[in-house]
Amino acid sequence: MKQLAKLISGRKSSPLVMLLALFFAVGAFMMPAESESAPSVGLPASNETMVVADVLADLPGQDGTAAIVVFRTKDGKAMSEAQKNWILGTPTTISPAPGAPAVTTYAGGVNEKFRDFSNVEIQGKKVVAPATLSADSTTASVVISMDKIEKPAPCTPVGKTVAVDECTTVQLTALRASEIRSAAKDAIPAGLNTALTGPEGFQADLNNVFAGANFTLLGTTALVVVLLLLITYRSPILWIVPLAVIGTADAMAGRLAAQTAQWFGIDKLDGSVTGILSVLVFGAGTDYALLLISRYREELLKHENRRDAMYAAWRGAAPAIFASGLTVILALLTLELAELQGTRALGIACATGVAVAMISALFVLPAALVTFGRWIFWPVAPKLGGINKSENGLWAKLGRGVSKRPFIVGLAGLGVLAALATSATGVKIGLSANDQFVSKPEAVIGAEYLSAGFGSETTVDVIAKNGTEEAVLAAAKTVSGVKDAVVATLPGTGKVLSGDAYTKLTVTLEAESLSQQSFDTIKALRAKLQGVSGADAKIGGQEAQQLEVTNAYERDQNKIIPIILGLVFLVLLVLLRSIVAPVLLMITVVGSYFASLGAGWWIFTNILGYPALDLSVYLFSFLFLVALGVDYNIFLVTRAQEESGKLGLRQGMIKALASTGGVITSAGVLLAAVFAVLGVLPLIALLQVGVIVCIGVLLDTLLVRTVIVPALAFIAGEKFWWPRKPAITE
Repeated sequence: MKQLAKLISGRKSSPLVMLLALFFAVGAFMMPAESESAPSVGLPASNETMVVADVLADLPGQDGTAAIVVFRTKDGKAMSEAQKNWILGTPTTISPAPGAPAVTTYAGGVNEKFRDFSNVEIQGKKVVAPATLSADSTTASVVISMDKIEKPAPCTPVGKTVAVDECTTVQLTALRASEIRSAAKDAIPAGLNTALTGPEGFQADLNNVFAGANFTLLGTTALVVVLLLLITYRSPILWIVPLAVIGTADAMAGRLAAQTAQWFGIDKLDGSVTGILSVLVFGAGTDYALLLISRYREELLKHENRRDAMYAAWRGAAPAIFASGLTVILALLTLELAELQGTRALGIACATGVAVAMISALFVLPAALVTFGRWIFWPVAPKLGGINKSENGLWAKLGRGVSKRPFIVGLAGLGVLAALATSATGVKIGLSANDQFVSKPEAVIGAEYLSAGFGSETTVDVIAKNGTEEAVLAAAKTVSGVKDAVVATLPGTGKVLSGDAYTKLTVTLEAESLSQQSFDTIKALRAKLQGVSGADAKIGGQEAQQLEVTNAYERDQNKIIPIILGLVFLVLLVLLRSIVAPVLLMITVVGSYFASLGAGWWIFTNILGYPALDLSVYLFSFLFLVALGVDYNIFLVTRAQEESGKLGLRQGMIKALASTGGVITSAGVLLAAVFAVLGVLPLIALLQVGVIVCIGVLLDTLLVRTVIVPALAFIAGEKFWWPRKPAITE
């Protein structure tokens, strides 16, 4: 530690540290930038629903995607004849054969607008099945079967010959969706609304809401950090140094995280991962910077030479920063045990980002700060022999007040946490696809049009060995909750969807989509179909996939949360070499989490009107609150341990609270504000994580670390450090 401190603060060595950091930064910037895309399903390839998806991809017309164009009257009343004719086409009555009943066909319907997008051909010509009209004539839908866009290509609009530069798959998806929407609106009769929905509509809108979102997030985060650093340091100059260091760390982290993820078999990071990554790097990095700079300012009052002051400051702050960063990194790496690829990607990316932020704060920031003189703190530069106002400031007074009545204060603080946590007992988990966006995109509006006109219908895909279809259908129809089961056909042709080995069946459920009844029916259906001899029947589709994702999150929570708690406890044991202190600190961390979850749930249900938490919120908010919340425990208790060796626990804790209270408050408010910025991203899941973590960090900062932890320490007395006593420091 001494040699590292000398390396960072030395007159000749600190510029070398800066030069080495610049070398690594340039190397990182030469790597490809992180990608912005929509989150994927993330289930492993061996999962039953993914196996079904692979089999279906080999069936005729099933290797692609689908877009649904919906038309609905603005007043919700039946369409006029003119509107129907525009959608369905001109009716023509023909007699297929002598004596056969006449058949009405339609020509020139709206479906013909979308033929160029279709991947279904009849006699060499692309076709799209005619529109389907709802029973009440308020709504019509056109289903377009299309090829998936799986690789970059020239930006050539459908039906046009002028090619532009190469587009990414995200850009091509957005372009195709835009063309379909434009075609749907072309010459649309008055009184009709139209919207694009279905898999293609949702994918395009999800990509669209993430387009540029990370730039907005980064700009908003940087602005929040600048404002809070200005308020904290009251200097028009000092804030530039930590912001430049952490901003560079964030830019490096995005590229390094993408590269690291590829080593673990993850091709790209979606927009939600890169958004959380930026927030975490800025939040954790700035926290570490605040702690180091605060200690540096304190040491400048004692040392004439700024390099001696940095040497002392680094030795005092580095263990807490390293322990804090290591705790967060280890907690994030537990996500590598998760089943879902998105969860693993988040863990890998954010662990990489925190490591970059920690290294930057430990090595680059002090080397940069010591390059300048005391003037960088202007207009309140610390002077040798100056008074450390914190020793008799607000936090010192608070510490002395808590020490006089620790039982009452401790019980009151824990009572506040318990009261807030009571709301957590009613938490519901699981949002529908329509409820996952902060603002309603067109695909959701289209889905609502479909539901209003045709009613809600929940279906699942089933594959069965060729020749066993009738037995599988008969078995499916005996399952309670199954409304109907049929052999699937190719739209517009009536051709049975059958391949070399499997045939596709469609099973319609009675329950509402994504409801527990729907999931129970799928489980019962799966159990029933396993008993059909020789069928090798498997269930897939979006409904079944969502059930698998729900189960995967539940398994991940049950597995990862205990490991996170164990790792954090182990780090505290090693750092403090005590048993009592880590146990008490873990109680406060868990209590703070449930209190913030309860407070957040109350806000979501009573103010924002959200019916449930997204599946990922419980695990991610727990991870960030426990891993980051323990930071403030580490900042406070390591300083208390240092001071207790000279002053005893009571005075040592008061001195630690006086010295770190301001920086912990500043760091907590900043981290809470940075996580609140997640609300600028388009998904409710990220907003919910941001709100819960924001509340939790504020509770940690203003209540737990400043009141409850000192009260518990005063109650325990010197036994707080049991089984050892803090060493007397110089």
